[in-house]
Amino acid sequence: QSSRLSRHGLGLRPQACMTTLPIVVCVLAHNEERRIARCLSSMPQASDGIAVHVVVNGSTDRTAQIARTFPVTVHDWAQGGKARSWNRFVLDTPGIEGEAFVFVDGDAEVVPGSIEALARTLADHPQANAASGLAANGRRAEAYRRELIASRGLFGDLYALSGSFVARLRASGIRLPEDLIGDDSLVGALAKTGLADESDWRDDRIVPCPQAGFLCEPTALTSLASLRGQYARMVNYAVRHFQNRMVSQIMREAGPQGLPRRMAELYPEWLPRLAPRFSPVWFWFDRKALARMRAASPSS
Repeated sequence: QSSRLSRHGLGLRPQACMTTLPIVVCVLAHNEERRIARCLSSMPQASDGIAVHVVVNGSTDRTAQIARTFPVTVHDWAQGGKARSWNRFVLDTPGIEGEAFVFVDGDAEVVPGSIEALARTLADHPQANAASGLAANGRRAEAYRRELIASRGLFGDLYALSGSFVARLRASGIRLPEDLIGDDSLVGALAKTGLADESDWRDDRIVPCPQAGFLCEPTALTSLASLRGQYARMVNYAVRHFQNRMVSQIMREAGPQGLPRRMAELYPEWLPRLAPRFSPVWFWFDRKALARMRAASPSS
């Protein structure tokens, strides 16, 4: 089993020219009415060089309504799914062009200067397809930072893609499977391979940016709602673990052109050989994940 997909993070000129070159910021938000105002308040002020888009996907709360009180463009789409919405925004929405595409989770706060720092990082590393922001808070933040820098990984909370890489991705016809859990693992793999298979893997195509950081709300052990949210995230992480095994094989063999429209198309073949990990942390969540995958399988 390959682990390369486990945690993978604009071609701009130097800073003096940045105000004349567009940075597209895509904030992906699903039922984030509690956090979206904090997220958008942390964004740079609107300018000729930065355009902020909020992609509200499948939300049933006030996320879109709150977002519209900010100087941003809101895309309020009824269908949920982060990967589906990523495809729709990046690949299917006309008129969105930029030297830099920065992606932010709707529950994250961006450290001041991070958007510009990601763009500058890619300007300084023309071989790179992506730049990654780093966790700035949390009990294990320092360990995560060291791990991401060492592995040249990418967190879905904050990362950037070069405009030239986005253009190549659009021309390739490659899409994220619309039921993929988490965009960052596969986007990171696509960036490191340059849209080829794993034989073309190059770590230097993702550049960590220590000047770019994000803040996330920690789990509150005294809050039932917070604990429920963490439980749901753990099940999602378990589904992601199994999906990454499938995607890793595709990237080793057929390459990204072999990615399915939906990961569920692969479940009938894969489910008989998947089993929960013998780990006190993951065994229960893996069982829940496999039950969800069996329910989503076309053969069920």
